[in-house]
Amino acid sequence: MATIKPFKGIRPPKDLVEKVESRPYDVLDSEEARAEAGDNELSLYHIIKPEIDFPVGTSEYDPRVYEKAAENFQKFQDKGWLVQDTRDHYYIYAQTMNGKTQYGLVVGAYVDDYMKGNIKKHELTRRDKEEDRMKHVRVNNANIEPVFFAYPDNATLDQLIMRYAATEPEYDFIAPIDGFRHQFWVISDDKDMQTITDEFAKMPSLYIADGHHRSAAAALVGAEKQKQNPNHNGTEEYNYFMAVCFQASQLTILDYNRVVKDLNGMSSEEFLAALQVNFEVEDKGTEIYKPQQLHEFSLYLDEHWYSLKAKQGTYDNNDPIGVLDVDISSRLILDEILNIGDLRSSQRIDFVGGLRGLGELKRRVDSGEMRAALALYPVSMQQIMDIADSGKIMPPKATWFEPKLRSGLVIHKLS
Repeated sequence: MATIKPFKGIRPPKDLVEKVESRPYDVLDSEEARAEAGDNELSLYHIIKPEIDFPVGTSEYDPRVYEKAAENFQKFQDKGWLVQDTRDHYYIYAQTMNGKTQYGLVVGAYVDDYMKGNIKKHELTRRDKEEDRMKHVRVNNANIEPVFFAYPDNATLDQLIMRYAATEPEYDFIAPIDGFRHQFWVISDDKDMQTITDEFAKMPSLYIADGHHRSAAAALVGAEKQKQNPNHNGTEEYNYFMAVCFQASQLTILDYNRVVKDLNGMSSEEFLAALQVNFEVEDKGTEIYKPQQLHEFSLYLDEHWYSLKAKQGTYDNNDPIGVLDVDISSRLILDEILNIGDLRSSQRIDFVGGLRGLGELKRRVDSGEMRAALALYPVSMQQIMDIADSGKIMPPKATWFEPKLRSGLVIHKLS
C-alpha cells in the first residue's frame, strides 16, 4: 500500500506566484538561472540556485551557497513572499502542453515506502548528486521542490480531481520559458482528503517518473532525522516528502535522442553496411524522418535521413530491458559498431531531449559539431512501470518527461 498524507504547504500569495515560480534546479545552469532571475528578488532561483547571489564562477557546491539558500528561504517567509497554510491540505497541480492537460495530486509521500521499495525507481542515482540535494534539504529543513511520481489510473481520484478542475484555480498562469499553462487548486474538504488517502492506500506501488536524485535525497534526509530523534514516534513531518503524483496514462514521455561525434574510424558507407547486419536500412531522403513505431530508429547522416528497423532476433520481447529501443540502440549501434560503451562518461556522445525536435539533431550534424544523429521512438509509461516492477534499471538517458514541474508553487517543511 502507498502511504501519503496532506501537509501545511508554504506557498506564494496569489498575486506573487508568477514572480516566485521557476524552472526546476536541474534543467538549467547557474548562468541561465542568473539571467532568468535578472533583478527579480522574488525568484525562487535565489533559493534553489543561490550561487546567483555570488560572483560569477562561484561553485554551486560552495558551503556558503547552501547557507545562502537557507538565508533566502527565511527571508522569503519573513517578507511574506512565501506563507504557510494554517492547516493540512492536498493540492492539485495541472499542466497543459499542446492542448493536453495532466492533473497531479501534491502529497506528502512516505519515507519508509521509498526505503522499502514501495516507491519504485527505474534509474540509477549518483551519490554526489544525492549528497548535493541532501545538503539542500538539510539546510532548509524543507523539500523546496517536488518530485514527480506516477500512479496506476484510478477512476475515483479522476472524478474527484475533475470536480475541482471545474472550479476557479488558486493559481493560473502561462510560464514564460516553456509557454505551458500551469494551474493549482487547494483541497480543503476533509472528506475529499480522506478519499485521496484511502485510494492511495489501495495502491501497491508508486513510481518515480522524474526526479530520482531528489527522491533519494528527500527520503534519506527523512531517514536520518528518524535516527537522530530519540523521541521519534513516526508521526513527525520529516517522515514524509513532497511529491506530485499523476495518473500514468496522462503522462507524456518524449523521445530522448543521441548525437555522436565520429563513426569510430569508418566511412559513411562502412557504417551503413555495418548497420545492415542487425537492421533493415532504408534511405528516406533529405526530409526529416521521425520513427513511426517501436524498434524503428531514424539516422541522420550526410544530409540524409534513414529508417533503421531492428531485425527479428535482435531483441527479446520477454526481457523488459532488452526489448527497449534505448537498449537495442546502445547494444547494436553505439557499443557494437561505434565502440561507445559507457553512455554516462563517453565524450563522443551527447543527448537531445525530444522537446527540441529532430530539427535540432539536423542542426548539430550539419554544423559539423556532430557526425551523425540517432532518433528513438519514445518509451511508454507502461514499459517504465514494468521495469520498475521487475526491479531492473533502465539504460541511461532513456526518458524525457514534458512538461517539467514548475517549482515554487508549494513547499513542504519537515517540522
